Amino acid sequence: MISLKKYLDSTWVTAPKESPQETGMLTAALAAYGSALAEMGNCSLDACPGLGRGLKQRLEELKAALNPAMLREEVEETDRGVQEQLRDWGLRTARHFREKANEVKELLLVMARAAEGVGTRDQRCAGQMNQVTERLKRIASLDDLTEIRASIEMSAAELKSSIARMTEEGKAAAEELRKQVSTYQAKLEEAEEIAARDALTGVRSRLCVETQMENRIAASARFCLAMVDIDDFKRINDEHGHVTGDELLKQFAGELCSVCRATDVIGRWGGDEFVVLLDCSREEANERIERLTRWVCGDYTVAGQSGAIRLRVDASIGVAEHVPGESIKSLVARADAAMYAVKAMVREQGSGGTV
Repeated sequence: MISLKKYLDSTWVTAPKESPQETGMLTAALAAYGSALAEMGNCSLDACPGLGRGLKQRLEELKAALNPAMLREEVEETDRGVQEQLRDWGLRTARHFREKANEVKELLLVMARAAEGVGTRDQRCAGQMNQVTERLKRIASLDDLTEIRASIEMSAAELKSSIARMTEEGKAAAEELRKQVSTYQAKLEEAEEIAARDALTGVRSRLCVETQMENRIAASARFCLAMVDIDDFKRINDEHGHVTGDELLKQFAGELCSVCRATDVIGRWGGDEFVVLLDCSREEANERIERLTRWVCGDYTVAGQSGAIRLRVDASIGVAEHVPGESIKSLVARADAAMYAVKAMVREQGSGGTV
């Protein structure tokens, strides 16, 4: 991965950029770096579509933040962000392909065992066929018609029995293989479902929510995004510990799921932030979010280090309706700004609400 460090360590970057030549060189370096980020995003999408979309979007966001007026510290922070995103994507992609490879390997072993069983059965049936053929050849040398008839009847019965057994064993082998394939298909679907879930709360992962937004944008569907942030969550972690904080997040996510509709997409954006995708207009979304706020805000009882703890939980929620042609980044930024406006209002008035 190309790094900005060598440019930062060069004198023309660290020195004041007073000459047009110095400014032009820095602009060109940042442009080349941005192009590399964009190309890496495209490559990640080709390599692993399911995980590449998220990395591509994050690299595009980092690329958009590059400009010649950035301070050295800002450029270094961007560089660290890129390295972190690539490491995280590499680990998740490796884990993804390892799981898929294991599933495919097991399925191939099942098919190999089935093929081996078919081969063994066919060899056994071929031996029986050979015995019948030899008996029929011997009939030609017989003179007693009664003996010939009895031999033919016996051979015909054995032939019929062998064919019937081959048919039944073939059906059984095909059915067993079908069951095994169906089992592994279910396992793959289950693995994909697990990957789409947040490990702690069980709601949709950020990557899954982003994919859902992409699908709605591609279909030109009308929808709203609600950003939900638990107020003073850091204080809860500091005072009661992260175990209590995690328990609260799980309960809060459960309350979100209970009040939302089955068609709503509920996800964890990160930390104590959740998102809800609502397939409706802004006016209807506001009404539903007001009801959601009354439901999820209130007293929660969670397990603490020395017993049950009763906590008062409030949340700030910002809503934004998607505008045709708008990017996910822009929509998230508007919903995030609306949420922080609510949070500021909460500090002034001491009560929650929506914007």
